[in-house]
Amino acid sequence: MAELSAATQSPSVSSSSSGAEPSAPGGGGSPGSCPAQGAKSCGSSCAVHDLIFWRDVKKTGFVFGTTLVVLLSLAAFSVISVVSYLILALLVVTISFRVYKSVIQAVQKSEEGHPFKAYLDVDITLSSEAFHSYLNAALAHVNKALKLIVRLFLVEDLVDSLKLAVFMWLMTYVGAVFNGITLLILAELLVFSVPIVYEKYKTQIDHYVGIARDQTKSIVEKIQAKLPGIAKKKAE
Repeated sequence: MAELSAATQSPSVSSSSSGAEPSAPGGGGSPGSCPAQGAKSCGSSCAVHDLIFWRDVKKTGFVFGTTLVVLLSLAAFSVISVVSYLILALLVVTISFRVYKSVIQAVQKSEEGHPFKAYLDVDITLSSEAFHSYLNAALAHVNKALKLIVRLFLVEDLVDSLKLAVFMWLMTYVGAVFNGITLLILAELLVFSVPIVYEKYKTQIDHYVGIARDQTKSIVEKIQAKLPGIAKKKAE
């Protein structure tokens, strides 16, 4: 009887222990860890998070340097010229490496085969399921953007529409000073610098941001109180 009871209890014990083990990696997490939840979302979100927070300095430096060089090239040359030079540079590298490996194989009389065979055998075809999933995700963002545009331009909320008007008015001055490529360069510099600075000085930045948010909120409430129709809507 003792052996029978032990045998019946052992599966439950093993199942409980096996169920407790997977929860360890996902629990808690350090403040600088990836905020994504789930295996699917963590694939792309964690990669971007680690990239902009310089978790891998070599990888982030390569991406940052490459994109910055491309943007600077677009600022000096046309898009066609930049794309053509990039393709030519890539072809020069691959063709030179292919010829080099062929000469080495001929001299050493080896049969290693094509140097890019491992990459040529990689399946890069996009399945219909993956295509439709990407399309549905993009469609959701498009529909959300359309609803926002309609809501702002048809003045569903007067304050939000005024915010957009003020922002566009400020952008006219920005457009007079900077062009699109310059703004993209500045955006890239901010993307790769602001997150890591915020991570280091989070407490101080949150303090001043909270003060600014409170001041902005009080100003918006004063404006809403003086605008016709807004006070009545709140009272209802």
